[in-house]
Amino acid sequence: MITPFTEAGALDLDGAQRLAGRLVAEGCDGLVLSGTTGESPTTTDAEKAELVRAVRAAVGDRVPLVAGVGTADTRHTVDLALAAEKAGADGVLVVSPYYSRPPQDALEAHFREIADASGLPVMLYDIPGRTGTRIEPETMIRLAAHPRIVAVKDCAYDLLGTQKVLARTELAYYAGCDEQILALYAVGATGYVSTVGNIVPRQLRAILDRFDAGDTGGAALLQQRAMELIELMMASGLPGTVTAKALLNALDLPAGPVRPPLLPAGREALDGLRGAYERFVGLSAPSNPA
Repeated sequence: MITPFTEAGALDLDGAQRLAGRLVAEGCDGLVLSGTTGESPTTTDAEKAELVRAVRAAVGDRVPLVAGVGTADTRHTVDLALAAEKAGADGVLVVSPYYSRPPQDALEAHFREIADASGLPVMLYDIPGRTGTRIEPETMIRLAAHPRIVAVKDCAYDLLGTQKVLARTELAYYAGCDEQILALYAVGATGYVSTVGNIVPRQLRAILDRFDAGDTGGAALLQQRAMELIELMMASGLPGTVTAKALLNALDLPAGPVRPPLLPAGREALDGLRGAYERFVGLSAPSNPA
């Protein structure tokens, strides 16, 4: 979930509550707060806790809340995990420490220390393109033995490595890249953690619903129809936070500005995004079944 801000750049808790309610009503069965798309690098520790409390008040116990707590500092990450637990989160998302590029033994120790620190289940976030460090499959397999390390957000772009871990552990895998929603689900993933889902939650949910119903062709067609929007939002040179907020603002939904160093999408980019959104929604409408 994006983190809405006011036009002045302050945390918009009312907007966050309204957006969370919409996402749940449109089919999201869990919410991730303060992830990459939630601008976690530019929100304060206090804002992260406030966000969890506000969204919990809005959605109650209808869906689990996973709080992004990963930083480049193990002690800071532990502090954030404890604060998220106190604020009412149901789990934590922990990205690999970035910039320092720890070797695998240090990476494993980092995740174990965080998992030991609180009573919350941990979702590992493997996104080496941003962090510079891969959680190698063998490391993931060892970490799976920890009773509170239960899930993975997978942005490693390594289908072979993912299947290796799926075959040897009970970790719940979630596609972290929207173009891989169906592909990873088909080989045993549990679901997805989506940026594009901020905009079209019901339509992305339908991909997996079709697959579960045995309509694999229909699921594939929906995934293919989503690709134009996914590409423009996630692979056009703009961060997903920027494109998601641009579309949400255009749709009069809570979002507000991005925080520096990010800049808002320009008019040409927004026009392209709106066109792709309208085409996808039109193709996905019940009156034009897949």
